[in-house]
Amino acid sequence: MSGATTWLVAVWAVCGKDLRSEFRTRYALSAIGLFAITTLTVVSFALGPLGLEPEIQAALFWVILFFSSMAGLSRSFVREEEQRTAANLRLAAPATAVYWGKYLFNLLLLLLLELLIVPLAVAMMGLEIKSPTLFFLILLWGDLGLAAVSTIVAAMVVKASARGALFSVLALPLLLPLLISSIEGSRLALGGAALAEGLPSLQLLLAYALAVVAISLMLFPFIWAEA
Repeated sequence: MSGATTWLVAVWAVCGKDLRSEFRTRYALSAIGLFAITTLTVVSFALGPLGLEPEIQAALFWVILFFSSMAGLSRSFVREEEQRTAANLRLAAPATAVYWGKYLFNLLLLLLLELLIVPLAVAMMGLEIKSPTLFFLILLWGDLGLAAVSTIVAAMVVKASARGALFSVLALPLLLPLLISSIEGSRLALGGAALAEGLPSLQLLLAYALAVVAISLMLFPFIWAEA
């Protein structure tokens, strides 16, 4: 096999290992799913029959999505730490392959979370998606940046004793530009705006994701070597 093919195989091996482990234990899926359902239920009961403006709906949706994802994405590197297999993984795969494998795993977790949270938000919060193309593009572009930040921050805090709390504390400031742009783009989509009106938010989200991935790829080999 060529070098590129070997690298791609390593990326999928890392991602596949985490997927098999997750579907066996369902720790992250259970954590993010229960958090999302509980929060949506509380919000729906608190709001009652009130009809909220798109601005408030968009903000509530992304706050719920953010904190739900924080409940599970912090464990990206925990399995290797708990099972003491990090050294084996360093020998088995290049650092960049490990990063991309973990990144893909986090991205898939976010997509699974949204398969749950979007229908529930529509049913329980009265979320009316008037521009579905723009809404789901905002979700996807937001996921790219959210998964990128989560992956690198999870690698940084894996040795910490209070890594769950530390993960959220470090991730929130880094994710503020993404959350602001995602809320703005979702507000436009819920209000029925055309795709062209949401292009600035989409461009900012994509640029943010690319910048975070590029910086992460430069930093991750050093973080991974010291983890």
